[in-house]
Amino acid sequence: MARNVVAVISAATVGRVLRHDVIRPWRHRSWIFPRDPDFAAKAAVALDLYAGVFDGEALSDDEFVVCADEKTSVQARCRCHPTLPPGRARLMRVEHEYERGGALAYLAAYDVHRAHVKGRCEETTGIVPFGRPVEQVMTAEPYALAQRVFWIVDNGSSHRGQRSIDRLQGEWPTLRLIHLPVHASWLDQCEIYFSIVQRKVVNPNDFDDVDEIRDRLGAFEQRYNAVAEPFDWTFGRDDLTS
Repeated sequence: MARNVVAVISAATVGRVLRHDVIRPWRHRSWIFPRDPDFAAKAAVALDLYAGVFDGEALSDDEFVVCADEKTSVQARCRCHPTLPPGRARLMRVEHEYERGGALAYLAAYDVHRAHVKGRCEETTGIVPFGRPVEQVMTAEPYALAQRVFWIVDNGSSHRGQRSIDRLQGEWPTLRLIHLPVHASWLDQCEIYFSIVQRKVVNPNDFDDVDEIRDRLGAFEQRYNAVAEPFDWTFGRDDLTS
């Protein structure tokens, strides 16, 4: 209008025209180029395990695949005014202001083929806290008497590099630690479980204290294990080059 292109036009009309334009420079999508020179080879090991195969042979009934990860800084945000429940034609109302009631890390191990989760809350992450869910899984049935239990992990500091392999496999002879390539957490099925936890448990973040977080996560874990089915994972090694 200032340049006399049109006499009158609304912002909504401008927006509608721009949305139908072929080039939309105000939109973007981020991506990351794989930096690991052995990306395909490392990723293929995990993808084969998801398909029930290791070193070209099918897994037996007493071999299991577990994805493990850490959800850091689950905060307890106590709202300054009580949350109002949803009603007819009204969304739940959550007060914007809050007081901090502490934070926890949620560590979980997800059995890929059984859709079973074993998780625990820790005050922080690290080698020792990560070792506790490993022990929790490896001493429980059916893993305690398993022939092999494959643990798929990312490259977090709690379980990074050859030292972690030597440490964990030395402590648990039937454990096989499988590292994903760098920047490939999207191949970790535990991340899918964490996304469900974020939507169904953490949001909206309205906890009085960290004990309430523990209780809510524990209750959800029990419910999930009672009804969950394995994820319909369709991305295989052939998709790495397609």
